[in-house]
Amino acid sequence: MAVTDSQTFDELVAAHTGGMVPPSIPAFAGSNRLRPDGRPLPELRAELRRIPNARNAVTVVLALLYPPLIVAVVIWASNLAVTLAAFPLMAIAQNRMYILHHEAAHRLLFSNRKVNDIIGVNILGWIPLGTGTHHYRRGHANHHRDEFGPKEPDFLLYSFYPIAPSSLRRKLRRDATGVSAWRQLKPRFTGIVKRKYFGNSLRFFGMQAAVFAAFFAAGRPLLFLTIWVLPYITVYQVLNRLRSIAEHGGMTRSSDRRETSHHVRQGVLSRFLAPLSVGYHVAHHVDSGVPLRNLPRFHQILVEDGYLTPDLVWPTYRSLWKALVAQSDAPSTAAA
Repeated sequence: MAVTDSQTFDELVAAHTGGMVPPSIPAFAGSNRLRPDGRPLPELRAELRRIPNARNAVTVVLALLYPPLIVAVVIWASNLAVTLAAFPLMAIAQNRMYILHHEAAHRLLFSNRKVNDIIGVNILGWIPLGTGTHHYRRGHANHHRDEFGPKEPDFLLYSFYPIAPSSLRRKLRRDATGVSAWRQLKPRFTGIVKRKYFGNSLRFFGMQAAVFAAFFAAGRPLLFLTIWVLPYITVYQVLNRLRSIAEHGGMTRSSDRRETSHHVRQGVLSRFLAPLSVGYHVAHHVDSGVPLRNLPRFHQILVEDGYLTPDLVWPTYRSLWKALVAQSDAPSTAAA
């Protein structure tokens, strides 16, 4: 969002963010394991930052096997009901690959950086209709360095909450009908005629051609559209928004991560919406160098030592989404 000459960035933040920040956050002086800002002290930090390479390798293999397994079941069953069930399952499988891509962007998927980048950034980035470049890493670093700051790539995505019910319905409708996906994919199409972006577009279409070839080899080329492309441009977009606003919707710019991020108690729903521990989002922002498998333990330490108190934890995603929607369509204001 652009800042006008008469409006400082701090004024912009105050006007458009903060509507979901808890009214009273207790001071935290630190503990024998945590700094005052919640970050782990050196000994614990070294322990939490160990990357479990073998377990992550198994997770990557499974994530890559989920899509062909879904396709195989659809072909074997040759049943409309099974095909319809595969639709959201494929979006969930794509979501898992993107989460692993995010982990690799933090250089936490594998301790060997070349392996981490080839598998996590390139392969897992390109396959699910993504970009698979280091551009995401650079933009995402700004998100962690200064949430809601001047270089925040998703400022508008998290702003203005709580919003009117009609506004959220419009957003979800755009997600479910492919409008949001087109905005993301359009640069890949226009990049064909732009020298600066031609390489990325070529890689994008090359990877999707390889995915299509796999469907063609299986004798069901139309399934490339029905249970690969369509889930991404519809269901995945809805899931991505719901997860994103559950992470930062209505929060604000602050050095205290409890004011920038939400934590939702993790249960059955989280395994679908935010799998692979990505739902432990306050912990992830307190120390973005902690691998996903260690986030549950780190979160527990934040709770035990008093950094995260019970009133800072949302009991369910449903309760948070409900709070993110204003009670009427009247214009709402967000106070930092």
